Amino acid sequence: MIRINVVPMSVNKAWRGRRFKTDIYKVFEQEVYYSLPPLTIPDGKLEVYYKFGVSNKLSDWDNPIKQFQDVLTKKYGFDDRQIHRGIVEKEVVEKGKEFIEFNISKWNIY
Repeated sequence: MIRINVVPMSVNKAWRGRRFKTDIYKVFEQEVYYSLPPLTIPDGKLEVYYKFGVSNKLSDWDNPIKQFQDVLTKKYGFDDRQIHRGIVEKEVVEKGKEFIEFNISKWNIY
């Protein structure tokens, strides 16, 4: 399991209107991109596991997925269309202790 200590980005903070990234999102992208370790992504269908440690108990469990996943695809050079199964968890933590954990593996249906 890989863990990076960054605050998960909500979709509401990521976009201005429909097409323009906010400055906060641009900073998030850079912080996550450079925090990610080297990793080889398997070919074919993928399974992902995401765990978001958020300090706001009202945060939706699925809100940070897209922003984080877009950085993963950029860093590791895969297409998110390869993802066929995902498991997502949300954990409420103290402010200042936010995190993202993830794992990407080959999807073995059987």
